[in-house]
Amino acid sequence: MSTEAKVPDTESILRGLLDEWKAGVDGHDPGRVAAVFTEGAIFQGLRPHSVGRAGVYAYYDSQPDGLTVNYRFHETRRPAADVALGYLRADFTLPDGTPIPLNLSVLATETPAGWRIAFYQVSPAQE
Repeated sequence: MSTEAKVPDTESILRGLLDEWKAGVDGHDPGRVAAVFTEGAIFQGLRPHSVGRAGVYAYYDSQPDGLTVNYRFHETRRPAADVALGYLRADFTLPDGTPIPLNLSVLATETPAGWRIAFYQVSPAQE
């Protein structure tokens, strides 16, 4: 019997973080969203960037109640054993049904507390 620990694949690592992020966005729970980021995360939403969980919290706290998001992976990479990189499509929907299609890049790192997002950047998606 092998005693080697199974190494999770890149998409599984990112999906675990992004499912929690999605649950926080959909539930208008900025604390839940911020918890999936590192303490010093670089965060670039659709406004000027911030650094750290407090900036992530403030960004999502300012979003309208009823905002939702769905995402799908385009590409994932594992540049190092403790780094997971993802390029995704994130489709946000405002409470009135207006869609906001975005490209999303995330870089996650393995920390003592588990995997966390260290870099997050969105840009408008071309339809």
